[in-house]
Amino acid sequence: MIDLHCHVLPGVDDGPDGIEESIGLARAAQADGTDTLVATSHVSWRYRNDAATIAMLVGELNVRLAREPDAGPSPRILPGAEIAASIVMDLDSEELGRLGLGGGRWLLLEPPLTSAATGLDMIVDDLQRRGYGVLLAHPERCPAFHRDSRLLEALIEGGALTSITASSFTGRFGGTVRKFAHAMLAAGAVHSVASDFHDLKGRPPGMSSALNASGLAPLSEWLTEDVPRALLEDRALPPRPPVAVPVSPDPRRGLWARARALRRAW
Repeated sequence: MIDLHCHVLPGVDDGPDGIEESIGLARAAQADGTDTLVATSHVSWRYRNDAATIAMLVGELNVRLAREPDAGPSPRILPGAEIAASIVMDLDSEELGRLGLGGGRWLLLEPPLTSAATGLDMIVDDLQRRGYGVLLAHPERCPAFHRDSRLLEALIEGGALTSITASSFTGRFGGTVRKFAHAMLAAGAVHSVASDFHDLKGRPPGMSSALNASGLAPLSEWLTEDVPRALLEDRALPPRPPVAVPVSPDPRRGLWARARALRRAW
């Protein structure tokens, strides 16, 4: 598997504190079946990381993993970033170009975790006009999309793709997020799944276990291998396999009614 969104680098954000914890996280992800990790440290007003720091730490972690005695083949760590929508327009073109996933043109953009996302459509449009691809980080957790799914629909119709956190499907972030994630999946609005792991206890690696637990094993290869590889290699997305996916409806909840409308629209 290829994990396009994880916090594996030490001491730069709300991920691991030190290199030993980073090694433990990388090995735990490897044990779960992930052989490529894109280190998407936060780039935000709170965590003012830059491409040079991320590249340096990626190099150090790869060296440490390779030097581990009797550890066998090491997972591959690639550079990237989780760029907050609130800061992305303040980054110059050279810096932004070095923050793409795996060094490519696709940017992992974090929508605001608020009930309003004013200007997000203009931000995404500007990035696309400049030649970047936009992969939305955990859109299922964005209250603005819960409130108005048409905004998310418009972004996807305009060419943005989505990366869903695997544990969202199993309720890690609550029932509302779980239902919205499943509704997006049924609508064909999920393009990839990542772990977004931060630590070994609260938010650990485990994409395959979460996908299996939520009944998404038939789509696992497409969500965690085929599409991520296409993005890293800047190729066209492979077609989604024609398999049925489980949906978790609850007609008593207003959110589910909106999510069903989202599914019909797509």
